[in-house]
Parts: sequence; C-alpha cells; structure tokens
Amino acid sequence: MRRENLIYCGIDWAEKTHDVALVDDTGQLLAKRHITDDASGYKILVDLLAEYGDTEENPIPVAIETSRGLLVAVLRTGKRQVFAINPMAAARYRDRHSVSRKKSDPGDALVLANILRTDMHAHRPLPNDSDLAQAVAVLARAQQDATWNRQQIANQLRSLLREYYPSALAAADGWKNGLCRPEVREVLRSAPPPTRAARLTRTQLQAALKRAGRQRGVEAEAERLRDVFRADWAHQPLPVENALGKQILALLIQLEAACTAADDLAEAVEGAFPQHPDAETILSFPGLGVQLGARVLAEIGDDRNRFADARSLKAYAGSSPITRASGKKSSITRRWVKNDRLNHVGYLWAFSAITASPGAKAHYRHRRDEHSDWHAAAQRNLFNRMIGQLYHCLQHRKLFDENTAFPVHVAVAA
Repeated sequence: MRRENLIYCGIDWAEKTHDVALVDDTGQLLAKRHITDDASGYKILVDLLAEYGDTEENPIPVAIETSRGLLVAVLRTGKRQVFAINPMAAARYRDRHSVSRKKSDPGDALVLANILRTDMHAHRPLPNDSDLAQAVAVLARAQQDATWNRQQIANQLRSLLREYYPSALAAADGWKNGLCRPEVREVLRSAPPPTRAARLTRTQLQAALKRAGRQRGVEAEAERLRDVFRADWAHQPLPVENALGKQILALLIQLEAACTAADDLAEAVEGAFPQHPDAETILSFPGLGVQLGARVLAEIGDDRNRFADARSLKAYAGSSPITRASGKKSSITRRWVKNDRLNHVGYLWAFSAITASPGAKAHYRHRRDEHSDWHAAAQRNLFNRMIGQLYHCLQHRKLFDENTAFPVHVAVAA
C-alpha cells in the first residue's frame, strides 16, 4: 500500500534521553527533538509525529537501534511499523553521508531516518506478535538465561572442588544433574572442608538428605556417602582447605539462587505456554516439550507474515548452510549470523527427536552413513528439516504426522 505522506522518523536512543529526526522523501530535515526517557518525553514524541501527519490509517514508520524497552512499546501502539536497525548496519550507513567519520546523536537519528527513506524495503519491521506470545517469550528467555547461569555456576563449583574436594565430586557422580541437585548442596553446606565431611555420621548424613527433600533410600544413600567421604583422598593444607571451604559456601549461595530462579521460571513457562493457540502444534513435534517448545515460540513468534517462506525461517535459525562463491572457488559452510537462542534450541530438539521419532533417527543415520556428516552436522541437517516442517504446520494449522514428515524413512525403519 502506498503511503500518502512520505515522512520517515529516526530515533537515536540512550539511557536517559533520545534524539528524534523527521525527514521527507527528498531527504530534507523537517524536525528534530531531544526528548527525555519518561512519559513526558514520549508524549512530546507522539505529538511531534501527529503534527507531521501521523494517523492510525497512515502512521509514520520509525527506525531505532533497539527492539526492546518502553519507548519501543509506545511506538508500536496501533499500526505503526518500527524497524530495529542493527547498530553495525547503521554505522555503515553513516559512512555514506560523511567521509570525515564525524558522529553525533542528532546525526545518528538523521541517518536512521534516511535508512528508511532509501532502503526501507531491505529491512523488516518488528513482528506483530500477540501479547501472550510476547509474555511467553519473556518467560522462556529468562528461564533459558537462568539455566545457563545455573550451569555456569555449577561449572565454577566443579572446578573449585577438583582443587581440594574430589570426594564431593565422587559423591555427586551417582546422581542425575550432579552438583545442581539439592542433596549435593545440602551435604556441602554441612561440611565445606573434606576433613569435616569425613567425620559426618550416618545420622547427620541422613538428616542432610531429608532436609534436601529426599524421601526414599535415605539410609542406603547416607551409607554410600559415608564410605565415599571416608575413603583415602589427597588433601590441601588445613588453612588452605578451610579458606576454600569459605569460597565453596559463597558459591553455594549463588547456585541455590540460580537453581531456584530456573525452577520458578520453568513453572511459570508451564503455566503460560499451553495457553497459546500454537502450543498444540509445537508440542506435537517429537523432541519438543513445554520448555523447548516455549523457546521455539519465543524466537519465531506468532506473526504469520514475519517469514516469507520456510527458507527464511531456516536462515534465521542458522540451520541452513550458506554458499560462498567467487570465480572458480565455491564453499558451503554453516551460518554464523543467526538467532543464537533458536539455534541452541535446535540442537537440543534434534538430539531428543532422534530417540522420539523413528523417521528422525533414520534421517540422522542416513546423514551420518551416506553423507559422512559429523554428529553436529547431521543434527543440524535434521533440525533444518524439522523446522521447515514446523513452519508448514503452523501456517496451515496442522499437527505433526510421522508418515508425512518422513515417509521413506518410516517405511525403511518398519
């Protein structure tokens, strides 16, 4: 649809203030403002846009270097298109207008407005996701961050235990999730140095396990821990051992908070994600549970016009290869510019689908045996195929069907 008033807005945002520039289709600067990051500043911006013809039917497009925040939320009210321009791309556009490499905030706002004036067709506006999809995205990304943070702290704890407390690592090896389990944290709090752990009695170990919430096999587990801690282990000097014990207690506090945050956010995701209309379709795919499914929805959204086709979604996820050709040279490599969160989910999804779907397992084995792919490459190829199928199912409101998704592989597996 052709716009009646060809006016474009660019906003150079900052923490406390923002610079606004309006240009027409000839590149002439119509207005510029310096607004504050509060309700009064937002009102000045909205009034400025309205003064130059911004209406519900004919909104002025806006370019800004972020996709988040209250300012973006205000701008996205109604039908207005908001373009989140990558700061690196904006810097390249800046060089087109000045060779002296000068830079200023009002100048950057003008550059952003001119990006829409000359190359709006080359950029995509922010997707028009529903409020529920945006809420799921907030929870899913926060839970993913909390999971990564929990693992990072657990790795720090493991590295420290290797220096002076190998018996604790041996005790945790028998448990799923290792150092992140509440039993391990409770036992380490009871005896930070290994010399104190060696003096723990069966009763004290049983009490620690019960405080951690364990209800079955308490006596047998306490006996196992007692044997592990009283085995022959090398030790640091006692003052060093006690000092490292203090450091362990500090890390345990951080790990406890990270585990609680990850569990609470996972519970919130389990309450919000099933309410979304796309949840049934996403959960019908093998290998996708509530947490992974919510992360997929968080990254692709529910705006059906966001991706032109399945190839666009595959490129966005980083699953499709990229070809570089020049003259007689040609190479096919993996994508490095991608949505890292969705790409991370893809490997977990493909790994789980191999055991949950006979067709996915046959496809994976075919890539390994016939194409000599490495494990990661075969998983990426499987993810590439399944995310294309997900795009089709979401567009046509269909559920995953094994026979349709892997017809040849299902027959061979049978």
